[in-house]
Amino acid sequence: MVWATVNLGTLSDLKMTGDEIRNAFINFFEEKGHQPMPSASLIPAGDPTLLFTSAGMVPFKPFFTGEQTPPSRRLTSSQKSFRTTDIDEVGDHKHLTFFEMLGNFSIGDYFKEGAVAFAWELVTQRFGLDPDRIFVTIHLDDDEAFEIWRDQVGIPPERIYRYGDKDNWWGPAGNEGATGPCSELHYDGGRERGCHQGRMVAPDVLTGLQAAQPGRGMPPEIPGCHPNCDCERFVELWNLVFMQFYQDTQGARTPLPAPSVDTGMGLERAAVLLQGKSNIYECDLFQPIIQKACELSGTTYGDNPDTDYALRVVAEHTRAACFLIGDGVVPANEGRGYVLRRVIRRAIRHGRRLGIDPSDSAGNTSTFLAQVAEEVLAGFRHVYGELAENQEFILRVLNLEEERFGQTMDTGSRLLDEGLIPLRESLQARLQNGNLDQSEVHAVCEDAAGTMPDWVLQRVSQVLSEWVDSGEQGRQQLAGSLSGAETFILYDTYGFPPELTAEIGREHGLDVDMDGFHRAMEEARELSRASHVFRGGMEVQAAYENLGVERTGFVGYQGLTGDTVVAAILVGQPGETATAANSDGTDGLMTPAGNAVQGQRVEIVLRESPFYPEGGGQQGDVGTITGPNGEVLVEDTNSPVAGLIVHRGVVRQGDISLGEPVTAQVDRPNRLDASRNHSSTHLLHAALRSVLGPHVRQAGSLVSPDRLRFDFSHVTGLSSQELRSVQGLANDKIRDNLLVSSHETSYAQAVRDGALAFFGDRYGDVVRVVSMVDPDPDTRPFSMEVCGGTHVAATGQLGTLCVLGESSIGGGMRRIEAISGTAAEQLFLEQSDRLASLSNKLQTPVADLESRLDSYIQDNEMLRARLEVMERTALRSEAEQLLQQVVEVDGVKLVAAKTSASSPDAMREMGDFLKARLSSVAIVLGAVVDGNPLLVAMLTRDLVDRGLHAGNLASDTAKVMGGGGGGRPDMAQAGGRQPERLGHALAGVAELVRQGLAT
Repeated sequence: MVWATVNLGTLSDLKMTGDEIRNAFINFFEEKGHQPMPSASLIPAGDPTLLFTSAGMVPFKPFFTGEQTPPSRRLTSSQKSFRTTDIDEVGDHKHLTFFEMLGNFSIGDYFKEGAVAFAWELVTQRFGLDPDRIFVTIHLDDDEAFEIWRDQVGIPPERIYRYGDKDNWWGPAGNEGATGPCSELHYDGGRERGCHQGRMVAPDVLTGLQAAQPGRGMPPEIPGCHPNCDCERFVELWNLVFMQFYQDTQGARTPLPAPSVDTGMGLERAAVLLQGKSNIYECDLFQPIIQKACELSGTTYGDNPDTDYALRVVAEHTRAACFLIGDGVVPANEGRGYVLRRVIRRAIRHGRRLGIDPSDSAGNTSTFLAQVAEEVLAGFRHVYGELAENQEFILRVLNLEEERFGQTMDTGSRLLDEGLIPLRESLQARLQNGNLDQSEVHAVCEDAAGTMPDWVLQRVSQVLSEWVDSGEQGRQQLAGSLSGAETFILYDTYGFPPELTAEIGREHGLDVDMDGFHRAMEEARELSRASHVFRGGMEVQAAYENLGVERTGFVGYQGLTGDTVVAAILVGQPGETATAANSDGTDGLMTPAGNAVQGQRVEIVLRESPFYPEGGGQQGDVGTITGPNGEVLVEDTNSPVAGLIVHRGVVRQGDISLGEPVTAQVDRPNRLDASRNHSSTHLLHAALRSVLGPHVRQAGSLVSPDRLRFDFSHVTGLSSQELRSVQGLANDKIRDNLLVSSHETSYAQAVRDGALAFFGDRYGDVVRVVSMVDPDPDTRPFSMEVCGGTHVAATGQLGTLCVLGESSIGGGMRRIEAISGTAAEQLFLEQSDRLASLSNKLQTPVADLESRLDSYIQDNEMLRARLEVMERTALRSEAEQLLQQVVEVDGVKLVAAKTSASSPDAMREMGDFLKARLSSVAIVLGAVVDGNPLLVAMLTRDLVDRGLHAGNLASDTAKVMGGGGGGRPDMAQAGGRQPERLGHALAGVAELVRQGLAT
């Protein structure tokens, strides 16, 4: 988000705080009949077209498109917003990622006249801005808006400017949605801050210049300043969007059912004006955060441009991170989590640039972002309750991410600062002295040896050589650019973000080949995807869509049996399904048929069905379909096309025909077990949020009859106490026998009522809400989620919920696996049987098993220690005997013998003994351990200096046994696959020593 600086002139006496500005805006529109709406989450619920909530109208998109009914036709809000486009620009005085957007919205109520009148009254009367310093912009074709501003408000025509789509057409927010022309209010900071010596271009002249451009864009040369000029004379205060159209994903626009209004005024932007500041970082929304960063870094804001830049990055990114984490985003390697990780890591780097030491004098690691974040939370938690609710979690995430990134930061920065960047400086110096060629590149790379791992240097040398071969342009590029391959190595191997590589490169005058980086990323993805290719998807979908059946009525909530009619049949050979492939590689699609006979694989579509199709993590039902002449065993149920339920299985007996009446019977135990586990996921979700915090959000699930898997957002593993608390709370609610009920409502109403939704999914106008609540009518639901799955009628039917384990699945996500009902009962029986069996074997009561096992462990450890002493004594004796087997090979003492050692460590200990007794010796010891031959080779330093290499001795000796190995010049290890050849291999060591001395 871009904000301009402004000379405030007569506004210096206005000192409204950020809180006062926010309240004044909301109160003004509430007085005008608007219903105040709370800020929605930064994670757009039910809108997969958006990564983040990026504008004030995003939560209201379904209202504007007519998909849902708004609670009022007039709304107002202060909406948390986040935009990713300016992350790399944050640090100057006018870019933000997170901001608060004040807005008023009309859904089919007032239109342009009302929006303009409200805006003018608010800024000139409630805020007290000088009306003579306000300029207005409109769309080139919006004559209606022009007349309203000129005739009804009284803005002189010389202060009304027209612009094209780029500047004055808004939306949609995402790939599709409401869109339309807009009108903006710009505040004039004074001609002394403008360009063209303060001379303005007349509105009609600017309109004419745009009309002469292709597509009516802005001309390259404009003879004067204007409101949308790139100079800093004007600040855009407010944008009034007149939404008249709906734009689909193909860019086509159709009129909306009722024209509407969406406005947006950045709170930070308004604070600059109303507090008499020159830029956003000087207003009260940022100053406490910046002062905390100054305190930690020992700097003063305003003393140094470079320091100010870093302070602004730390302040802005820390504030943004707090709000993102508060809304449930956790650091990850993709999607929203990667944006958060990118913001946090950029803040960490600039904190380091400020000199904030991540460790104290004793070497103990500490973090600074959490300390800055505490100032953010203190300034905003009274407005945004989620910051207060999640404060502990926010600070923990920031601490963990800073600790994790510390090593990554050090490694990547060292590789850049000590290796890749000095290498470029050497290339630039050689380029200035003449043309670079391959020999020069190789010389520079040889000089860089030791500054980076050998394999990295080899890859860099390869890239540089390719650039040299590409001609003069390539030679210039290689000295002034970091390649995509190098950037990918830093990211893929060391976890160093490409954005930081680019930023550090720019600081040293180096470009970064980001296109090459993305190509390398895509190549890696292609390799990853190569083994997961599937085919025939479009043909399969077409096969189902052409059946002539639009949808199947689902009646499985009401019962498990239903009388219905066969609407379609697809048949194939035994073993085939609609996605099977023939041996020749062609798709073996099942084909529509009029009937199917015993033994045939079938897919059956019914007019209505009680079978639940796989969805929402829950596996599809199994059961039978019985007709007058045969029976089908249903092995799986899914929905390959929206609204269509397909029953897959085999004709078990007789035949089944199109159009005949059948009885569909769901396997009752299977369905009940799946329903128990589905209800258990809801209990687990609510229990996790209660124990860990409301940041926990479901990220996926698998519900089968025998077990459940639940994925959720959280950045650390659960302690044993936390796991016990989660399991205990869930079982408390099972014993409370909460009523499980469902009802249908609009998505908007469900969310307003507090129902949890699966973010990233798109919901229709009507959704099903599943609640778990105490029979006491005054009790709030323990769990309430938007869900289409099947559930029990009361939590008591779950019996017991047992958590089997918890683990990380990467990217700030955790996974819990659990069982309930009959599976949990079976587990208890198995565990009891196992304990009884152990009790019998150890001849100890179950209550005493732990102490008896502790006694056995202690006895075992004592016996192991005794055996080690005995083995060491035996090996020492064996080593002393080997002193009698020393031979000389060309003046070199050699011991090559088979030993009874049971491990490589024991052989190395024997070798150390021999080296201590023989000041100069070559040692190769062999043993058979667990059926495999092992070798250890050791050399004294003088023999290494004479050219012998222990790694070569071990490797060449092992080849005789069908193996290999290697190691350091003075010590190495190898193994083989033929233990019977160990003696033969040792007999050849003397000749290998002789050859080594000769070379």
